[in-house]
Amino acid sequence: MEEERIVSARMKSEEVRYEGSLRPQRLAEFIGQEKLKEKLGIYIKAALERGEPLDHVLLHGPPGLGKTTLAFIISREMQVNIKVTSGPAVERPGDLAALLTALAPGDILFIDEIHRLQRSVEEILYPAMEDFALDIIIGKGPAARTLRLDISPFTLIGATTRAGLISSPLRDRFGIVERVEFYDPAALSEIITRSASLLGVAVDAAGAAKLALASRGTPRIANRLLKRVRDYAQVRAEGMITPIVANAALEVLDVDPIGLDRTDYLLLQTIMHKFAGGPVGLDTLAAAINEESNTIEEIYEPYLMKIGFLKRTARGRVVTERVYEHLKMGNNNYRQQTL
Repeated sequence: MEEERIVSARMKSEEVRYEGSLRPQRLAEFIGQEKLKEKLGIYIKAALERGEPLDHVLLHGPPGLGKTTLAFIISREMQVNIKVTSGPAVERPGDLAALLTALAPGDILFIDEIHRLQRSVEEILYPAMEDFALDIIIGKGPAARTLRLDISPFTLIGATTRAGLISSPLRDRFGIVERVEFYDPAALSEIITRSASLLGVAVDAAGAAKLALASRGTPRIANRLLKRVRDYAQVRAEGMITPIVANAALEVLDVDPIGLDRTDYLLLQTIMHKFAGGPVGLDTLAAAINEESNTIEEIYEPYLMKIGFLKRTARGRVVTERVYEHLKMGNNNYRQQTL
């Protein structure tokens, strides 16, 4: 269900090509995340002046906010190469050892979804991150011995949407741990305007602002909506994205003015009508809407909590008064259709 949503923050396979073309290349081009950019700029400049690799970096936060983009920007600012992999792709300790031994001095190894590393693989990282060495076990049983192999000094950048699933020993080895936050509408408007320029799309400031409000604080969703609204504007509105065109296109896409879609309404209305507004346990809620618990926790809840529609309590999930107020506004078509 989640993969088909236009407001999903997960990257879809068909988006890989165009999303890469829209990504900023340098820290100065990166829009939003001002505090994070300031800190990274200081860390990078200091490392360059010392002639040392940057400390290991852990970036965590919801998907679609630019963690991968920041990793590539760091590599360009540090003037080094970057090798990219993901937690599920590194299945055996030997896979990680091959990646580490291939790094040149100062290079960056970027591991997306680092919380999904196997424990046996993770343990290889400990001496690599601390001492720039690999401990290789040769032989079995009483005759086994450990061989320490030196590797080039490098920087590990890990990205995760589930920081709480990273073990303490691994987390403690990162010198820089930063959360990537949701974007405010002003930053998203600027991102949409920049992307529209790169894509050759005509959009006025008010139209960009409308799309920004529906982008759930997430640049990836903003760019996806821009492409779909561009199609609507081309066919039905002479190509220009204005507030009226944006609103009409969002209605066709089943996205309300603040970025909620039918799945969000299904979740909220299930709690409201089947569980009297909550509290309801996560597993019970997942079963009620036929969705995985971790998908609800990782994908749906962060934005609903950010806008104050959902609360987590010790007894379960609870909808807030803001949900009822939103439903009374009459600006959506979901009240009688979702359940």
